[in-house]
Amino acid sequence: MARPLSSYVCQSCGARTRQYFGRCSGCGGWNTLVEQAAVATDSRRRRPVAAADAPDGSGGPGSPRRSEPIAAVGDRPLQRLASGYGEFDRVLGGGLVPGSLVLLGGDPGIGKSTLLLQCARTMAVGQSVLYVSAEESAQQVKLRWRRLAEEGEGPVPAGAADRENGGSAAASSGLQLLAETDLELVLQELEALRPAVAIIDSIQALHDGELGSAPGSVAQVRECAAALQRIAKRQHTALLLVGHVTKEGLLAGPKVLEHLVDAVLTFEGDRFASHRLLRAVKNRFGATHELGVFEMRGGGLVEVTNPSELFLGGEGPGTGTIVACEGTRPLVVELQALVSPTSYASPRRSATGIAANRLHQILAVLEKHLGLPLSRFDCYLAVAGGLEVEEPAADLGVAAAVVASYRDLVLPPGTVLVGELGLGGQLRPVGQLELRLQEAARLGFRRAVVPRGGLPLSLAASLDLQVLEAGSVAEALVAALGVDPAADA
Repeated sequence: MARPLSSYVCQSCGARTRQYFGRCSGCGGWNTLVEQAAVATDSRRRRPVAAADAPDGSGGPGSPRRSEPIAAVGDRPLQRLASGYGEFDRVLGGGLVPGSLVLLGGDPGIGKSTLLLQCARTMAVGQSVLYVSAEESAQQVKLRWRRLAEEGEGPVPAGAADRENGGSAAASSGLQLLAETDLELVLQELEALRPAVAIIDSIQALHDGELGSAPGSVAQVRECAAALQRIAKRQHTALLLVGHVTKEGLLAGPKVLEHLVDAVLTFEGDRFASHRLLRAVKNRFGATHELGVFEMRGGGLVEVTNPSELFLGGEGPGTGTIVACEGTRPLVVELQALVSPTSYASPRRSATGIAANRLHQILAVLEKHLGLPLSRFDCYLAVAGGLEVEEPAADLGVAAAVVASYRDLVLPPGTVLVGELGLGGQLRPVGQLELRLQEAARLGFRRAVVPRGGLPLSLAASLDLQVLEAGSVAEALVAALGVDPAADA
C-alpha cells in the first residue's frame, strides 16, 4: 500500500512544502512547519452551488448571480448599522456594513471581548444580534455582561436601555448567546436566527470537524473564515471576528485571513494604563488610519471624545507640543526630551512613541546646521500618553523639545509646533494644517510655529491664534524659544 502523501504547513503564514525545514521560506519563522496529511478529494463529488446556497441574484432571492453591465448596477446607498459607540463607528467609516466581515485583533487582556460585548448590548435594541463565545461558557459571558450593565460608567450609547434599571430587558431583548466551538453548529444557528450582527469570539477557537488539524491551525482558520464569509454575504449579516495575535504583535493565522475580511482593526494599549486605541489597518468601506480612543474603567470601556487631554501634561524644560493627525482626527500631543552629558564613548539614544531613526536624523540636522554638540550628550525622547506618532509633522516639535532640554529652557505657554524637517535644515509644509491649528485654538493655544507658505494668509487671519511662519529650523526655534539656539553652542 502506498504511503499517503503529506506536506508541511507553516502555522504563521500558511506556506506549504513537501520537505521539513527548521525555518519557513515564506515568513522566516523558526519551528513553525507542521506535518499535515493530504486529504484525497474526488472530483466527482464536486457540484455547482445550489440556488439555496447562492447569494441573491437578479433572478430573485436564492438565484445565482449573473454578470451585468456596470452602468446597470443599482446605486443603492449603504445602510450602515450604528454600534452605539461613536469612536467605534468612526474607525469603521460610519458603522457596520451589512454582509461585511470585520477582524478585530489585539493583545490578550486588552479588552477586545469587552468592547464587542458592549457593542452587542447597544446594537441589540430593535434587531437581532448573535454573540458566539468559543472561549468562555455562557455563564462566564453572562457575568461580564451583567457587570457591564450594572457598573457601566459614562453616558449611555444611543438606543441603549436606561441605566436606572440596569439596562437589563430592553438592552438585551435582541441579544442571543451561543457558547460553541463547532463550526457546523454555529453555521446552523446563523442560518436559523439570521441576525443583523454576529460576533465570533474567537475565530482561532472554532473547529471544523471535517478537517483533521487542530483548532487554530492555518487550515482551520482559513476554512472557518471562508465558511462564515459565505453565510454572511448570503444573509447580509455584519460579522465581527476576534483574532489572536502572535508574540510579535501580529495577527495570528494565515495571511489570507486578512485578505478575506473587509476590515482589519487593531485594539492597542498598555495593560497597565487606562486608555485604549482602536485603529483601522484595512477598510474597504472607509478610510484607514482612523483612530478611536477609549478608557478602561471598572464598568467597562468608555469613549474619550476629547482625546487630546490624555496626551497633554505639564510644562517644563524639554517639553514641546505638537498637533498630530490620526486619519481625520487631530490630536494635540506633548513631547518630552531629556538631553544630558554622556559618560559613554557612544552616546545613548532612546525614543518612545516615535521612530528611533527619525530621532537620529533630527539630532544630526541640529548638530550640522545649529552647531549643537549633541554627539557628546545622551538624548531621550518620549511621547506623553503612550501614543505612537509616525508622521513627519512632529519633526519640529521634536527639535524644539531637544533644544529646550539642552538649553534648559521652557517654551512659552500656549505654543504648538508643526512642521517636517528636511536634511538641509529647511521646514517643509505638512498636510491638514488648517485642521491642526483649529484643534490647537479650540484647546486654548495662542501661538503656532508652522512652515512658511503652508497656510494661506486669509486662513491664518481667520484663526484665533498667532501664526508664526518660518523657513528653516533655526528660524522656527528662534520664534518658538525667543532665543538663538545656536548662540554659544
